[in-house]
Amino acid sequence: MLKYAANLSYLYTELPLVDRFAAAAADGFRYVELHEPYSRLAAELRNAALQAHVQTVLHNTAFGDFAAGERGLAAVPGREADFEKHLHEAFVYSSQLGNRLIHVLAGVADNGSSAARATYLRNLALAATEAAKRGLTILIEPINTRDMPGYFLNTIEQAADIQDAVGQANLKILFDCYHVQIMQGDLVRRFERFRERIGHVQIASVPERHEPDTGEVNYRYVLSAVAVSGYDDYIGCEYRPLRDVHGGTTAGLGWRHTVAP
Repeated sequence: MLKYAANLSYLYTELPLVDRFAAAAADGFRYVELHEPYSRLAAELRNAALQAHVQTVLHNTAFGDFAAGERGLAAVPGREADFEKHLHEAFVYSSQLGNRLIHVLAGVADNGSSAARATYLRNLALAATEAAKRGLTILIEPINTRDMPGYFLNTIEQAADIQDAVGQANLKILFDCYHVQIMQGDLVRRFERFRERIGHVQIASVPERHEPDTGEVNYRYVLSAVAVSGYDDYIGCEYRPLRDVHGGTTAGLGWRHTVAP
């Protein structure tokens, strides 16, 4: 059975972060995920999750200097020491929050550069090795070039190639339907082809990145195919609610009764 996780970096943003756990629980979510939890103390977030009786399942490594255009550092040559600091911080938060998945952000780097690729492989090998000691899975996510120009990883095939080069079983692909649809399409067949490599799934409408019952993707069909495939892990709800239409995150959750198997 698919398990839906509210992405608290996009949902319930009308509330402070620590209050979003309870809001998600009130709407029936048992699982949550985050982009960057680092603006709040790990213990504070852990307590919010415990009080709300929800489980955090995923967070990212830090973006770095977002205002300066940084979107992670794993593939950025010369920033290995900073990447290791971010990785250690991610492990600290994981130990407090109890999630087993960490998405390692590649960053903005030329994906045709041998130096960037070598840096990425080195940093992912380190991340996967250290994660294995802790019983964790490292995720890498292809991100579309429209939303994040210059991001190192853009397609599922590139991600699979990186997986093979690193060669560690706890390195998996984050299959974000929104990004895959924009870059490549053919969601169901592509998911089926790479099913055994996938460690997490995320959803949002395309092209606006709103609730999954809007836009060009038939999520009822896609999610049914995901469920039939035997995938029984988390589906991250990583979309921006149409507050101007619905009046808030909660009012837009009707999709769970129409498209979610």
